[in-house]
Amino acid sequence: MKIKGLRWIVLTLIALVTIINYLDRGTLNYMWVANTKVACAPGDYTFDEDAGCYVFNTESGQVSMPADEVTIQPDGSAEYIVHGGIAKDLGLIDVKAPLEEQQRQAKSLLAVITMFFMVAYGISQLVSGKIYDKIGTRRGFTLSALLWGGADALASLAAGLKSLTFFRVMLGLGEAGPWPGTTKSNAEWFPQKERALAQGIFGAAASAGSVIAPILIPMLFLAFGWRVTFVVVGSLGILWVIPWLIINKKGPKEHPWITDEEREYILTGQPECRVSCDTAKSWGTLLGERKNYAVILGRFFLDPIWWMFVTWLPIYLIEVFGLDIKQIAMSAWVPYVGAAIGSVAGGWFSGLLINRGKSVNFARKAAMVTGGCVIIPGMVLAAMASSPATAVIMMAFILGGYQFVMTNIQTLASDLQTGKAVGSLAGLGGAAAVAGTIISILFIPYLTQSGDWTMFFVLGAALVPASLASIFLFGGRIEQQNK
Repeated sequence: MKIKGLRWIVLTLIALVTIINYLDRGTLNYMWVANTKVACAPGDYTFDEDAGCYVFNTESGQVSMPADEVTIQPDGSAEYIVHGGIAKDLGLIDVKAPLEEQQRQAKSLLAVITMFFMVAYGISQLVSGKIYDKIGTRRGFTLSALLWGGADALASLAAGLKSLTFFRVMLGLGEAGPWPGTTKSNAEWFPQKERALAQGIFGAAASAGSVIAPILIPMLFLAFGWRVTFVVVGSLGILWVIPWLIINKKGPKEHPWITDEEREYILTGQPECRVSCDTAKSWGTLLGERKNYAVILGRFFLDPIWWMFVTWLPIYLIEVFGLDIKQIAMSAWVPYVGAAIGSVAGGWFSGLLINRGKSVNFARKAAMVTGGCVIIPGMVLAAMASSPATAVIMMAFILGGYQFVMTNIQTLASDLQTGKAVGSLAGLGGAAAVAGTIISILFIPYLTQSGDWTMFFVLGAALVPASLASIFLFGGRIEQQNK
């Protein structure tokens, strides 16, 4: 049996598991604080002057709410917020404390859990690159998906902060693998001129996962609760392993289903065919090569932008605009549509320049500068947004520009290295990205403790020129290193 376009089928499977990957990592963020607005008709509540609170008649009985937490509408109806989510259900925040203190506690604890997740994620980025180089992408992706899918499903058993953090650490150890793994897989399955597009499709899948997460996760949470949601979402990665093992039997050189035409097209379009690619490189060797810091430092500065929004977007919409979980589901997906478009567009743009005769060096750098010119104005306008609609639209431009740049930074690993060194360099870049992200995540609760998120966007804008400067200063001319 021969299948035309087999490389695109392999990439489609990787894109699918990347969507699942982002659903898994989004479970905690969208269920950590899950507020629900409740509206009551004029005749369904009374005001207790002695207690200074409103008493609402609901299907489950009477509910008393302090007057300052109730909004009376012009038509006489009333609205109040039921505070819920994992943090409250596990007793991790003091529900008797003032609302501002509860918000501070929720942000601080989420930052701590995310920090441990990111440490594990960074270690995995570093180690996964080496593991994928050693055991190959077929077994590497299988190992990663089973580990993170199992960890997310088992998070349903969490009974407190320690157990929940443990399961998120295990999630981080599994989830990082596809990033160096995809770079390596694309280097194996695609000619150089198509790699940025393939990487862009992979990035778009991450964005698609982030589009689906704020819709699917709140829906499951409202219907079944957070424990069942963990089980349902976690099981998806485990089930994905079945078609992956069936289809991805071998690389393009030996796969029994690939056509002769596609095999020749892939292999003759790879510069690795002209450069020795059988020797693995140690981390020390890679760190000793100046050009590699274009990947390492470029990602150190740029990656935090993505994680700032992935981690804090739900909290931002709750604090700044007072959205509840249903309203978040209707709006938090918008920025990631922009990210998906930017990811594919960034890969297509640099590929177009190469097809028109421009060098890989010119194409990659032109795409990165173009994306950077979209991010910074987006940060400024988002900081000034007066409505949630304006804010999420500006964030769509921010994340679109981010992915436009990142697609090409991630491709640099296969532009600079070959064979067994590609995954290792991608892993070093991923580890550096995590280090930068951890630093930014720890700063966010302090930068936003007054409820003003302006410095959040200032930090994001400042990271862009730092990343681009690192790439231009250290990368020099982007080309294969013949040593």
